[in-house]
Amino acid sequence: MQQHTLNLEEALQQYFQYDAFRIGQKEIIQDILAGKDVLGILPTGSGKSICYQLPARILKGVTIVVSPLISLMIDQVKQLKAANFKEVVALNSFMTPRERRNVFQNLINYKLIYVSPELLQQQELIRKLKEIHVGLFVIDEAHCISQWGHEFRPDYLKLSATIKELGNPTVLALSATATPEVQSDIMNALEKRQMIKRIYPMDRENIAFILEEVANDQEKIDRLISIFNMYQVPALIYFTSRATAENIASILTQRLANREVAFYHGGMEQVDRISIQQQFMNDQLDIICCTSAFGMGINKSNIRLIIHFHIPLQLEAYIQEVGRAGRDGKSSVGILLFSPRDAIIPNHIIQNELPDETDLKNVFNYLYTICHTEREIPADEQIQEHLQLNEIHWKFFKYQIEKHGMINNNYIIYHENNWKIAYHSIEQVIKERMQYKEDKLHEVLSWVQCESCLRKDLYQSFQSTFRKPMEQCCSNCGFLWNEWHPENTKKIIERHEDWRERLKDLLLVGETYETS
Repeated sequence: MQQHTLNLEEALQQYFQYDAFRIGQKEIIQDILAGKDVLGILPTGSGKSICYQLPARILKGVTIVVSPLISLMIDQVKQLKAANFKEVVALNSFMTPRERRNVFQNLINYKLIYVSPELLQQQELIRKLKEIHVGLFVIDEAHCISQWGHEFRPDYLKLSATIKELGNPTVLALSATATPEVQSDIMNALEKRQMIKRIYPMDRENIAFILEEVANDQEKIDRLISIFNMYQVPALIYFTSRATAENIASILTQRLANREVAFYHGGMEQVDRISIQQQFMNDQLDIICCTSAFGMGINKSNIRLIIHFHIPLQLEAYIQEVGRAGRDGKSSVGILLFSPRDAIIPNHIIQNELPDETDLKNVFNYLYTICHTEREIPADEQIQEHLQLNEIHWKFFKYQIEKHGMINNNYIIYHENNWKIAYHSIEQVIKERMQYKEDKLHEVLSWVQCESCLRKDLYQSFQSTFRKPMEQCCSNCGFLWNEWHPENTKKIIERHEDWRERLKDLLLVGETYETS
């Protein structure tokens, strides 16, 4: 265990020019420096990244940060480099093989390495990391580990084995939205049941919650126009449909003069998504019509309005999304517009999110055919195309069949009884996850019908204590639009700025390790 006599407040000021820690930051950092594994649940916008960025400056060895979003990695690397922390890099799919090799050869020179969970499964990278000392292993958005988390990703479940391979460094798991059930699942999946739990209230008192019932989508559009005519502030509008996000963005562009509107969703090219993201960050775009693909890790401080055009699938997702407002502590509003037919779309999405029994049968039949011919499992893309599975569904199946020993070193292993057990086990997992998602949607629908304090009802599953704001709490507690006067602070950015150059800079094109 390392001894650290450095005054943490002085280190915070020296490295980040902050005068004081925010809630939970110092306690978590002290635990890390003492070599203790920590599960940290902090509110959105509370500066979770400081909990590992400061230790990375102090600890010996390298800090690994597993992050689910490339744009988040790139953004944080650029911010750190701008703050004169040069020994930082993001390993991502944008890199050319040559750039990646260059980083691999210089890993010992870095103090902080961001990497996606998928890339961390590459044995070449693991071998290189084993050659250096990993002092801290961070899992950002740790609810992705949990099978009950709202952004479950199978690759996160392999992190426990990776941590062991790297010599069991100190582990920090961070999230803004994790119920006690998800917290327990995270610790079990990491095989770190004795982690210190630093759980802080998720409630953001500067955000008012508004529910407005309308008759149909046209009334929602009319309400959007009315709101944006009253308030010219940075805003996000969330949709569950990509097509609707594009359509509403077009309508708002036509009907709102002097407002810059764009759409954003996972079906866009990565370069286009990052471009939109950065224009919004720099106040060159005012309103983003987006799906849940937008926002994870986006730290824009002056967002004043978060509007949900469609109801979210889970309260955890809603808390995460509405928490992107008011990160500067200034008064902000989250609005959910809903109509009587709104439950139809989420039910349809849930049905499509998970593979069904037909998909399960097709996977097993395909693997059975392969194991009696080539035996070596084809590339993921080939399987997805052949079986007409999307990437998420195939990753789910692949994790499950690996877990049941049906694949070893990329070869299919056939044992009839084992396959029967695996089939019924996977079938049960699908049913349980479907039921879980339906229960979570029911929680949202119940909240929409809430007649008491929306804030208290929203957070009651996540925190035991509750403190009602002095004013402008929610629409059920007497929120008044004519008394809401949001502050609008914009950066001054030239509209004609060359975005090709900004994007090239953002993507670290041609960048290599910097020694000074």
